[in-house]
Amino acid sequence: MDRIRDGYYSDAYFVLTKELLEAEAEHPPVTMQVFQKEDSVLGGIDEAIAILKLCAGHAEGGVWVDGWDKLVVHALHEGDRISPHETVMTIEGDYSLFAHLETVYLGSLARRSLVMRNVDEVVRAARGKQIFYFPARHDHWLVQTGDGWSAHVAGAIGVSTDAQASWWGGRGVGTVPHGLIAAYGGDTVRAAAKFAGRFRGSMNITVLVDFENDSVDTALAVARELGGTLWGVRLDTSEQLVDRSLLHQMGGFSPVGVNPRLVGNVRRALDDAGFPEVKIVVSGGFTAERIRQFEAQGVPVDAYGVGSSLIRGQNDFTADVVLLGGRPCAKVGRTYSPNPRLQRVV
Repeated sequence: MDRIRDGYYSDAYFVLTKELLEAEAEHPPVTMQVFQKEDSVLGGIDEAIAILKLCAGHAEGGVWVDGWDKLVVHALHEGDRISPHETVMTIEGDYSLFAHLETVYLGSLARRSLVMRNVDEVVRAARGKQIFYFPARHDHWLVQTGDGWSAHVAGAIGVSTDAQASWWGGRGVGTVPHGLIAAYGGDTVRAAAKFAGRFRGSMNITVLVDFENDSVDTALAVARELGGTLWGVRLDTSEQLVDRSLLHQMGGFSPVGVNPRLVGNVRRALDDAGFPEVKIVVSGGFTAERIRQFEAQGVPVDAYGVGSSLIRGQNDFTADVVLLGGRPCAKVGRTYSPNPRLQRVV
């Protein structure tokens, strides 16, 4: 917190602006207006407000003097749908109290809204089926906590790390991984049995079944071994491989990776063997568009594991001083744009 107050994470020119205004005893009464340019879902607004509450102010004799009570902030809510150029927050008050915080609160809004928008899109594409948020390995570990919260608010049913679940007191979920299967000599059934024996009381047991590129037979073997302990199987075939169950079905479709025909093969095999309750989770390069294609074809998927696509793209926010002392004072092209949806933050 001290480092945010000191401007350590802020663009230097904002820190210098605050320093100059304080040195010159200037206290301009401004209205700062925040917006973005996408049809999106608002994330990070609670963080942005917390930053203002805890870090607006000034140092006096080496002691920090809070400035929140001298500001008037109006904002939308976490998870609100937002339109291009819609004002999502305004900050009114002495600019010298919060000039140094622009980089930090805009960054929080940009990152969290990006994740929320992306997760919301795949949740809608999946038509109510479960979405597991699996991009932790594709980004720096420090972003996990807030990103996991954003994914949760946007509708993801599960996240893969405890850090991602920490803001609502949850736990990370996952599957019997390829690494554990390899540690047991490539024996998926043995790895699954060992895993289930230790953890079945604390999670839904889901097993990756593509280790030998024979998803149908492996899924059946795991189901027979675990019985009612098995919640689901996860298909994660590489986009460079064709699963063995498809070798006699080639023609008329793209056979590589996790494809509709492969999912259908696994579903039929499980049903015919008396395991209709075993869920099928698919993963490996899934995007909102690919999920829409699966749903349009009625592919019997129960849940989608989605990774790197959920943290790709951009959702940048901009802040402008638009009023000075209640009078228009914005750069050319920007104007005060009041939003009746905003509510006073107290």
